[in-house]
Amino acid sequence: MMFKVEGHKLRSYLFAFGMACSAVVGFVPAAPAMAQTPQARGLPDFADLVEQVGPAVVGIRTVEKVTSGGGSGEMDEEMQEFFRRFFGQPLPGNPRPGPRPNRPQQPQEEERPRGVGSGFILSADGYVMTNAHVIEDASEILVTLTDKREFKAKLIGADKRSDVAVVKIEATSLPVVKVGDISKLRVGEWVMAIGSPFGLENTVTAGIVSAKQRDTGDLVPLIQTDVAINPGNSGGPLINLRGEVVGINSQIYSRSGGYMGISFSIPIDEAIRVSDQLRATGRVSRGLIGVTIGSVSKDVAESIGLGKARGALVSSVVPGSAADKAGVREGDIITKYGDKAIETPSDLSRSVASTKPGAKNTLTVFRNGSTRELSVTVAEGDPEAKPSGSKRQPEREEPQAKPSAAGKALGLVVSDLTEAQKKELKMRGGVRIEAASDGAARAGLREGDVILAVGNIEVSSVKEFESAVAKADKGKPLSVLFRRGEWAQYALIRPAR
Repeated sequence: MMFKVEGHKLRSYLFAFGMACSAVVGFVPAAPAMAQTPQARGLPDFADLVEQVGPAVVGIRTVEKVTSGGGSGEMDEEMQEFFRRFFGQPLPGNPRPGPRPNRPQQPQEEERPRGVGSGFILSADGYVMTNAHVIEDASEILVTLTDKREFKAKLIGADKRSDVAVVKIEATSLPVVKVGDISKLRVGEWVMAIGSPFGLENTVTAGIVSAKQRDTGDLVPLIQTDVAINPGNSGGPLINLRGEVVGINSQIYSRSGGYMGISFSIPIDEAIRVSDQLRATGRVSRGLIGVTIGSVSKDVAESIGLGKARGALVSSVVPGSAADKAGVREGDIITKYGDKAIETPSDLSRSVASTKPGAKNTLTVFRNGSTRELSVTVAEGDPEAKPSGSKRQPEREEPQAKPSAAGKALGLVVSDLTEAQKKELKMRGGVRIEAASDGAARAGLREGDVILAVGNIEVSSVKEFESAVAKADKGKPLSVLFRRGEWAQYALIRPAR
């Protein structure tokens, strides 16, 4: 269908249409409102930061000495014989094959490149910080500055637990980094990394802080970012927009070996504490109390009256350790260390490790439904030491295992511990499981386990075990503290449906 419109009317319609469009456009936010958006403020310019911090970032190459035994020379001669027989010619590079001389082959030592990493200069007289894994097992450490000068570095000290190392080069008036305040670092703020990924020197990448205090099981919680980090970036600095170092790039999460969007850095405050000790003594001293700990599940916490899942469950106590002397027992749940609340086992490990050996502190433990405070004198830990304790199975005397009505309802047949078993296990009491079925088996209990407590009641005999079971609420899961081998843990026996 077509419409005919006279000229003057068309001009009127167009004018009205234009006014309507103007009215619609008038609803667009005004310029001042747009100025509040991140786009209006503009993205950060990292160029100035690179000029400011870049000269203090170094590349690190390591060399490893490798001893080649006499067998390699013999293998070369065998290969020569193979080529002569089957191809009528010698092995390339060995034009004159002949009879093998009957002489011993001397082991030879040669140096081979081991790896590359990054680092940054802490002081103008040549102290450089990097990762411990960058310089591990290196026979020679070479540090290259941005002006292409290369120095042979001396290892001052390395701490594997925190993955921090300090090396020293003989130079003066060097550019240094500025150390930032980690407490002011915010999730979402821009950060930058400088390093040598895959040996590509002075590579700059940027991103944001994805999370702080990320617990990956390491000694310290890490800074998570989405800054592109690859092999060779390790040991380089993580830098904020003020040009301050806030972390050491240390790890990536990857299924391919390369960057997948998640990177981790060691907080600079912890790294500085470690480096100060390394520079002073060449080693790091940490506290130790001598316990093996685990987590507490929500179900266990509710069943024993702890409330929410928190604290560190003591699985074992090293005999003669600081914890043993303080009166800590297997099955205790440590909920506070001094004034610090313990939410996870890592909280306790880090708090104790940061304590100066010889210092006294208070442990708040949850035991048998109530809390108590224990005074502990922290000992010095050896990072290479493993918890000690007997692993030999106790000599077993034939127990008098008599099924009881209480145990039968749970699927348990138990017996009293003999005096020899108590002595071998270093236990005051408990009952030994001779057979587990039904609910007990589903809870993971098995023959040979030793039950230490039922609910919040300690048991040292079959009679006490039966009494504790009889007092339990039959309609709720029953918590059982038991020991298997050297570790104590909880199990929940759920009522049959």
